[in-house]
Amino acid sequence: MGLDHAATKPHEALSALLSDELNAVNTLITQRMASEHAPRIPEVTAHLVGAGGKRLRPMLTLAAAKLCGYDGPYHLHLAATVEFIHTATLLHDDVVDESGQRRGRPTANLLWDNKSSILVGDYLFSRSFQLMVETGSMRVLDILANASATIAEGEVLQLTAAQDLRTDESVYLQVVRGKTAALFSAATEVGGVIAGADETHIKALFDYGDALGVSFQIVDDLLDYQGDTKSTGKNVGDDFRERKLTLPVIKAVAKADAEERAFWQRTIEKGKQGDGDLEHALDLLNKHDTLEATRVDALYWADKAKTALAPLPDHEIKTLLIDLADYVVARVS
Repeated sequence: MGLDHAATKPHEALSALLSDELNAVNTLITQRMASEHAPRIPEVTAHLVGAGGKRLRPMLTLAAAKLCGYDGPYHLHLAATVEFIHTATLLHDDVVDESGQRRGRPTANLLWDNKSSILVGDYLFSRSFQLMVETGSMRVLDILANASATIAEGEVLQLTAAQDLRTDESVYLQVVRGKTAALFSAATEVGGVIAGADETHIKALFDYGDALGVSFQIVDDLLDYQGDTKSTGKNVGDDFRERKLTLPVIKAVAKADAEERAFWQRTIEKGKQGDGDLEHALDLLNKHDTLEATRVDALYWADKAKTALAPLPDHEIKTLLIDLADYVVARVS
């Protein structure tokens, strides 16, 4: 694995290195989550924001800004923006997916209701735009506004693509680039932009975030079929039950004979699932070795993320970002 920071995980090491900034971001998040007129807003957001997520995306913004020599204060606003956009999409996602669990805890739509989740998500999106505007940078606004549109587009594309057996790897990649990688790449890119970094450095940060995000999502999709519930907070086979066509299944469909294709049509396209279907799906994934092929893809993207950082100056943060790419795929390496 080549992790220099074997004792501490890279995101923990980054978190320690950026602890002052992260604390300031948390304070900013709490201030901007407040609503004197609608107490349900801070209730719902505190449940999610306090769920012990790794704060990975805001940390990437702070790390990128610091790596490029920025000393503030607007990287804090951008980090909070990125976390708000992320939290808003989670609130909306859980309603769309009818999820009952996230990070091992009941989801907001389960604890309150779908209406609250959607409306509070809308509120957070609006708050994120207020925070962006405060930086006074049109370019930052452009990047994050584009990312927000791309995320929404990726989610809508997934609605139709996820249950259509014609969905191939290029469409899958488009969905992933939208719903996951867009926010990672925007998070790293705006860190460089706010620091007034060199264009090649900004491009390197964007490429890193993009590849890291793709790798992150592929690992997530792989663990859905081979993870354990305790560590992932999800049940094995959730994607199958939700009829989501993710990379392991797309690869299996591409190799399927007529009988296998009929099975995927029944379970994914038509959603007629019965006892033993998940087990049979897993048998087919193993038969065609698609879990292994998916793992190789995740490693390829993690490698691409590490290579992207080459133009950036040597720095403790750069080393940690490289380690982070290794760590994202460590669970499947």
